[in-house]
Amino acid sequence: GWFPVVTSLTSVSSQASLSRSNDPNGRCVYSFAVVSPQESSCPGGSAKSEMDEVLTRLTLLEALVSRLTARGEQGTASGGLRRSEENLQEAYAQVTRERNQLQLDQERLNAQVRKLQGTVAELNRETERLRQRPCEQTHTSGGTLHENRPVPASRLLPEGSQRASSPKLSSNISSECGELLSVGDPVLHRKADAITGKYGVWLQDPDPRGPYYTNKTVWRIDSVGKEIRQLFVYEDMDQFSKGFPMKVLVLPEPVESTGATMYRGSLYYQRRRSRTLLRYNLTSESLASRLDLPHAGFHGQHPYSWGGYTDIDLAADERGLWVIYSTGKAKGAIVISQLDPASLEVRRSWETKIRKNSVGNAFMVCGRLYTVASYMTPNTTINYMFDTTTGEGQAVAVPFVNKYRYNSMVDYNHAQRKLYAWDNFHMVTYDVRLGWVGQGRS
Repeated sequence: GWFPVVTSLTSVSSQASLSRSNDPNGRCVYSFAVVSPQESSCPGGSAKSEMDEVLTRLTLLEALVSRLTARGEQGTASGGLRRSEENLQEAYAQVTRERNQLQLDQERLNAQVRKLQGTVAELNRETERLRQRPCEQTHTSGGTLHENRPVPASRLLPEGSQRASSPKLSSNISSECGELLSVGDPVLHRKADAITGKYGVWLQDPDPRGPYYTNKTVWRIDSVGKEIRQLFVYEDMDQFSKGFPMKVLVLPEPVESTGATMYRGSLYYQRRRSRTLLRYNLTSESLASRLDLPHAGFHGQHPYSWGGYTDIDLAADERGLWVIYSTGKAKGAIVISQLDPASLEVRRSWETKIRKNSVGNAFMVCGRLYTVASYMTPNTTINYMFDTTTGEGQAVAVPFVNKYRYNSMVDYNHAQRKLYAWDNFHMVTYDVRLGWVGQGRS
């Protein structure tokens, strides 16, 4: 019985194997494996084969993920490039548009310069031609010029003939004086195109003197800045509206604010940072008179409500030359003085009961002071009147429009029967109606 068993083990031993190894607990474990004589493989497959298949699938999956990731990164990069390209194209288009606009502006400015140069050349030719022709050949019996191109009559008329006609004109206007009954809506003549023109002075001389300028000549001073000396001269309102000055005068001393006025061939203005009044003769282009206005506040001591160093405001009307200001003695109330047009000496003064810094502006008409209640309220009123003939003042309520809401200058021209104003870059005029309350005549 013993030997068969041994034989059996011996026959099996050629197809079996014995191995030993330590288990996780450190114990020695013997393992005995026998190859099956009938089955070539286990029905469930080998563990190695399954692992190989899993590894293969994982490798394929990793490769697929890598390809997808690479495509996504490539798509993102190309999208960013497309957006950058679009931004560059848009910026280039904007630059091109701006360049084209600048070229158009340059061409327009060049055209204006050429036109202005042509106008100057034509004026020079006309001046030279008139110099060579006797004056009497250019006049009719009535003293009116007849030329192909309009030329101001005062450039050829003797100074004495102009002065001879002035008293008659002044007499007629004086006879038509009255109280201010109404003020029309503003009429725009020009808008300043630079910051220096936010406020300023623009005028026409109601009673011009000298051989060069007429009552059609327009004068303008831009008052923004420290050293204001330029006085722009325009032949007439049409040239003024187009912005074509025929001359620019440089004043010998700087101007303070917007209180200048024009009267009888002279510009009257306040010297900067002083109480000094100056008369600048437009014919000789030189200073003719100067005077320190006694006790007058200046440079922000007693301005109008909008400020701007409007302490001293010169004005002209049917009755002469005036200055509107205040003093320490008057404690800020408006003082009116009538001046001698030649020497600037004070002839007489009146003290009112309205404070200067409580009103937006003021002007003189027929020897009467009128104040504008506000410089910026669109629909305000002329709220006070002082009559220098009677020495009495009273409240009034004449409607007045500040269309552009920053009215820095209001001045009366008795020859044109208009108010001239500078309202926030805009140069405007207002028609006025004079008469007597209850009669309504103009």
